[in-house]
Amino acid sequence: MTTAESSKNELFDAIVAYNKDRVVAAVEKARNVLKPQEIIDALALGMNEVGVRFERGRLFLPHVMVAAEAMTAGVKLIEGDLPKGGGKEGTAVIVTGTVEGDVHDIGKSIVSTMLQCSGYKVFDLGRDVPIRNFIETVKAENGRMIGMSALMTTTMQAQRECIEMLVEEGLRNNVKVMVGGAPATQAWADKIGADGYGENASEAVSKANALLGVK
Repeated sequence: MTTAESSKNELFDAIVAYNKDRVVAAVEKARNVLKPQEIIDALALGMNEVGVRFERGRLFLPHVMVAAEAMTAGVKLIEGDLPKGGGKEGTAVIVTGTVEGDVHDIGKSIVSTMLQCSGYKVFDLGRDVPIRNFIETVKAENGRMIGMSALMTTTMQAQRECIEMLVEEGLRNNVKVMVGGAPATQAWADKIGADGYGENASEAVSKANALLGVK
């Protein structure tokens, strides 16, 4: 008998195995016992584990990319089951990127994928992104949030500078800012005036939901 817990475990295992067919099959089974958001949460936990294994050298970039593609395929199956409105379904725009001077982007890419799978319209600017690019994209796309990753202490200052630029251009009140990356902490987020900090991809999505008023 398929239970909610066994379905969650099956979804997690399929993502960690970076097997698209297994993910799709697991999602189809899970629809009978889990709510759409519960399915996404289980897949997200699997992606977090993939990220951890990548950082520890147990998986490599192609594995991570396949896992992300598998998650996207799984979520597509339940898009029609997700609740409409509430700021999702592509209406809330989030701009993400790794700050200038920093070329590490695997964690940021996982966060971007999970945000997209959760219904947000995400503009992932990639890595080594100048502050001005974040600002201009938010303006052009009517972005409601910027998510910045910094994996080195030497590039963290760019997160503060981006917030200062938002203030200077009169955009800060309308744009939430979330920071992340290995050296980032909640204390750092508080210090620079960011709205939130995500320790991992799953937490980043939960924080985004809270900051944007999405249930």
